[in-house]
Amino acid sequence: MGYDSSAGVESGIIGSTDSSFVKGEKQPNTFKDVWAGCLFYVNLVAIIAVAGSFGKDAFSDNISENENEEDDISDSAYTGVIKSAVVAGVIALTTSGFMLIIMMAIAETLIKTALIMCVVFAVFYVIGSVYAGQIVFIIVSLVLLACTVCYAKLVWPRIPFATANLVTGITIIRANCGVSVAAYVFALFTFGWSMIWVVALTGVYDQQCKDTAEDETCEVNGGFMFLLLVSFYFTSEVIKNVVHVTVAGVSGTWWFSPDEASSCCSSAITSSLLRASTTSFGSICFGSLLVAVIQAMKEMARQARQNGENQILLCIVECILGCIQSIVEYFNKWAFIYVGLYGYGYCEAGKNVMTLFRNKGWDVVIADDLVGMTLFLVSVIVGGLTGGLAVAFELYSDWFKDFDDNALWIAFFIGFVIGLMVCFILMSTIGSSVNSVIVLFAEAPSEFQENHPELSNKMRAAYVAAHGLGG
Repeated sequence: MGYDSSAGVESGIIGSTDSSFVKGEKQPNTFKDVWAGCLFYVNLVAIIAVAGSFGKDAFSDNISENENEEDDISDSAYTGVIKSAVVAGVIALTTSGFMLIIMMAIAETLIKTALIMCVVFAVFYVIGSVYAGQIVFIIVSLVLLACTVCYAKLVWPRIPFATANLVTGITIIRANCGVSVAAYVFALFTFGWSMIWVVALTGVYDQQCKDTAEDETCEVNGGFMFLLLVSFYFTSEVIKNVVHVTVAGVSGTWWFSPDEASSCCSSAITSSLLRASTTSFGSICFGSLLVAVIQAMKEMARQARQNGENQILLCIVECILGCIQSIVEYFNKWAFIYVGLYGYGYCEAGKNVMTLFRNKGWDVVIADDLVGMTLFLVSVIVGGLTGGLAVAFELYSDWFKDFDDNALWIAFFIGFVIGLMVCFILMSTIGSSVNSVIVLFAEAPSEFQENHPELSNKMRAAYVAAHGLGG
């Protein structure tokens, strides 16, 4: 049916009349937050230097100590694990691609299923608490169930709008599938960085042990450990957010100039990735560093609590830091959308995020939350399918014969984990695209209507229906 592009939206997400709201604009192509980018490279050089200086000797010592130990697992078992992992990866990539097609067709059903599953899990939690007989757990589980049911009832009318957001986000990724390839490449970078970091940590630990008397406990100095943790989280966050900002840039190009973002390796992908790696890289590092410091502090508190030191106080501290981390991560997710779309610096992008939330209300949060649950559900489904197919391959290939009765469980575990991770990477690009769509729909609805009228009409109609603004 036809739909008036201006009907019913002047008072909603599209037409805020708050004078403090300023629509995002393309920023000059200059380097932002340079200091943070330089700090990131200093961090990389430092960890590589530590790994090269101390890590090699530490691993050499460990290898020489274990040369005479009996190897309980044969070479054929390791070969079986590698073969299974490769097959699981191929299956996961193929299954994830098919899931995009399925999600386009039944997006609303998947969102409803994900919301219902949250209620079902809350019910199981109540049953488990009653079975355990712990009154505190029973009360907490009942409160959780009540909150989950109320949340489901509250957001149910918003499902069509979240569905329209999800379909649009998937459309962008399918039109620019090269961005998913980039996401997988960056995932490999993360794995490689983790290996280097482990070598550096082992080297520092080995060096600390050499300086420790025989009657003293060997452990890494707290200051060194904190810096190592900050370095690990910092680099991991930067890699993840480079992909997030790249997807935002691609989504913006698709929104405003669809001809430049309509192929697997479109110019939108290369230009967005280049901006995320150069002029916007400092802004990405700025926000990532904030999260990394909080994560490192929380991990230090957790380790101290496990050592039995002031457990109650440290538990409270850990909880507070966890809440702060969630807030900053959520703030960063939206701030980086502005970084990718318009090239803002981190602080200016953050101001726009606060303005957006203040003017547009919590519909942004609800749509994002529903889509996030759905993408996680799809990742679990793909993981389960991959695990099941890995078991089928094991029945015919006998790759894990050396593991005896545990062969099928090991095959399923390897398949499930690889399937979950592979699909999760793809789903993360869709999640970033959906977040970009939410911001763009709030800020530039006329361009959406002009360039993508069919999708625009569906999103507008869904938004109007959710808010009862007439149609």
